Amino acid sequence: MTDANAGNNKLVVSSSEMPLLPLKDIVVFPNMIVPVFINEDLCINAVESAMAKQRKIFLSAFKVAGHEGEGLQATLEAPFDVYDIGTVCTIMRTRKLPDGRMKVLVQGLHKASVKELIESEPYPKVFVQTIQEAKVTNNSSEVEALIRSVRDSLEKVVALGKVLSPDILMILEDVNEPGRLADLVASNLGLKVQEAQSILAIHQPLDRLKRVYASLSREIEVYQMQVRIQSHAKDEIGRMQREHYLREQMRVIKSELGDTDPKDELDQYWQKMEALPLNKEAREELTRQIKRLERMHQDTSEAALTRTHIETVLSLPWGKKSTDGLNLKKAKEILDDDHFGLEQVKDRILEYLAVKKLNPEAKSPIVCFVGPPGVGKTSLGRSIAKSMGREFARIALGGVRDEADIRGHRKTYVGAFPGRIVTALKNAGTSNPVIMLDEIDKMASDHRGDPSSALLEVLDP
Repeated sequence: MTDANAGNNKLVVSSSEMPLLPLKDIVVFPNMIVPVFINEDLCINAVESAMAKQRKIFLSAFKVAGHEGEGLQATLEAPFDVYDIGTVCTIMRTRKLPDGRMKVLVQGLHKASVKELIESEPYPKVFVQTIQEAKVTNNSSEVEALIRSVRDSLEKVVALGKVLSPDILMILEDVNEPGRLADLVASNLGLKVQEAQSILAIHQPLDRLKRVYASLSREIEVYQMQVRIQSHAKDEIGRMQREHYLREQMRVIKSELGDTDPKDELDQYWQKMEALPLNKEAREELTRQIKRLERMHQDTSEAALTRTHIETVLSLPWGKKSTDGLNLKKAKEILDDDHFGLEQVKDRILEYLAVKKLNPEAKSPIVCFVGPPGVGKTSLGRSIAKSMGREFARIALGGVRDEADIRGHRKTYVGAFPGRIVTALKNAGTSNPVIMLDEIDKMASDHRGDPSSALLEVLDP
């Protein structure tokens, strides 16, 4: 062994050859006792070779790709690309498991730096340079303050929820060496491989303890944030559970009183809207009205008006159409069976039906029947619907003098209802019925408006 600058805070260096045991997802620190599970033949041969000699073996973690920095260097090439700085360990005992793996219990002795891969078969053997740290004898107030801060921070981490062995805190009370304290704390923090490796690679004990203290401070911040998030989530869950409990009580009380639950009604509105093939404009408007109703008190008059408006829109026959079964011979038979005479009228109707059959995509024509009462104008419309296989809707306009009967009232009015056209579509149950505007010449007009002008707006294609 050669002493290099022996003294306080100095390093003692020696060299030797020993088997290499590469590790995954773990960094072994000096004075750390840890079980290692292996199943590769090379690793098993390395352990058996070490057991046959002095039980000493060099452990180092595989390099994590994408992470570079001080202490993260790897001199050896794949498949033995482990970090240069590792730990010389002694094998305490081994045990072969039923699944073919081997459990190896090792204890870290001291740090070492790998210099060269001597051989890779039948096991990896490396030339390592052992680095033993000199003890720190400077018992200054700074060192004592740093040791106390590390202990206090570790206690805070445990209090915030970090799971550690109960014996760790007791052991720490008897550890006064900065280097050993840093290794003991770092080995129990559950750090990532690259973070633990960067701490292991720091040679000076005080610098390593300062790095461990910084990691502890970061862990405390993370756990405090986690506690705040959990507390907020717990409060939110508690509030939601309380609201759910109160709503269930309200539901039971209303059920006993025979009242309906507004939430169930709103859910039905949403379900009906999703089931209907609405166009974009209608869906956006209906969504806005339902959300508006959710924010209202259910007993207000405005809520009742909004509810009526929503129910009217949902009750319309969106996407429901009668399938046309245009057969001119059958249409002529129906017209002849229902009406005697009126040959010119029936021929004219058949001409319209023939044009509709030749061009189904064309707009349906508006046919005007003129004649005295009782000659069969209304029944002709019913026969046309029957011959086409469509629903029939009759709108009586005699005496209508308010244009709101045609267009419908504004939904903000008390007692508002849709216009006659929309009501006819709703009653027919399809969006393509044959609509008969009966007694159109009997409409009147007054100071409230002219319904004939409103009807012109509806009928103008």
